[in-house]
Amino acid sequence: MDNTQRFSGLAELYAQARPAYAGELIDFLYSRQFSADSRIADIGSGTGKFARLLLDRGSTVYCVEPNSDMRAQAVRELSEYAGFRSVDGEASRTALEDASVDFVTAAQAFHWFDVPAFRRECQRILKPCGSVFLIWNVRADSGVNRAWQELLSAYCPDFKGFSAGLQKDDPRIGAFFVRGYAYKAFDNPLRYSREAFVKRCLSSSYSLRADNPAYGAYLAALEALFDRYAEKDALTVPNQSVVYFGAPA
Repeated sequence: MDNTQRFSGLAELYAQARPAYAGELIDFLYSRQFSADSRIADIGSGTGKFARLLLDRGSTVYCVEPNSDMRAQAVRELSEYAGFRSVDGEASRTALEDASVDFVTAAQAFHWFDVPAFRRECQRILKPCGSVFLIWNVRADSGVNRAWQELLSAYCPDFKGFSAGLQKDDPRIGAFFVRGYAYKAFDNPLRYSREAFVKRCLSSSYSLRADNPAYGAYLAALEALFDRYAEKDALTVPNQSVVYFGAPA
């Protein structure tokens, strides 16, 4: 499947179900380099989950997203922000001008990119001395997360691991930041009701859709997992918001 179409039909569910990023991560970015005057290209911006946090700080954010459903949802969600710019583009062809942005971000998206092509595009659109920030919500090692992964492996043929199997200090990250990078992690535990947990699972690109014969059994297994690990009708999932950052070679 074309990676740009993996979330077609899921935009509204994605906007509802996907978690936010740690506030400490955003504080770190703005204490380090970002400011209200920054022009930021958020690549693979989806429905604008991460971009909203930058727009809240007053930055101008070019939300570059190839999927029309996701891009339209972002327009509905973010049009009130003066700094919001919606861009129909891809990681390797952003449609942005040369040396036009101070920073590039990619939140929960880099694992879908063609790494060499994305690096070249970052070099083109960044101003001199610009930096790239690759960001994920990463599930910490725990009983619930191991059980969740086993369930997805059993039911979802397209599941290759969370974030497409991306690991800490993944070789793809090293291949992008060939001159080295820095890393920071911030605790961001996620708390779900039963409905929110099921929606979060269904918002994934690899999740079974309603027309799959195993869909009913899949939903039952998700609810059983929730019941196994929930306390007082809420499931807490150990998670961190992480960022890898540096200059593109």
